[in-house]
Amino acid sequence: MPRVIRREIRRRGFFGWIFLTLFVAFNCFMLAWLVIYLTALSGNPEPLSEAGKAGAVIGGGIAIMFLFIVWGGGAVVLGFFALLTRGSKTIVEEIER
Repeated sequence: MPRVIRREIRRRGFFGWIFLTLFVAFNCFMLAWLVIYLTALSGNPEPLSEAGKAGAVIGGGIAIMFLFIVWGGGAVVLGFFALLTRGSKTIVEEIER
């Protein structure tokens, strides 16, 4: 007895590909920024005083928190536009024998 298999296919348009590319590129850029910053932060020479050490730790934490806030906000906005421009749904039916 043949079975009918239904698949959902979405085709992106021009703007859909632009927003998807921007979304992926933004996330790659933010990941690279995080890795480069953490590498630079770990390679700093030792500060001379205890206050300098505390300042470096606090400043590094603030900078990483800022990076995560920017990353999250950008990912939400670009992800929303990538989701909205993903194309119309087309159902493809195939008969399996």
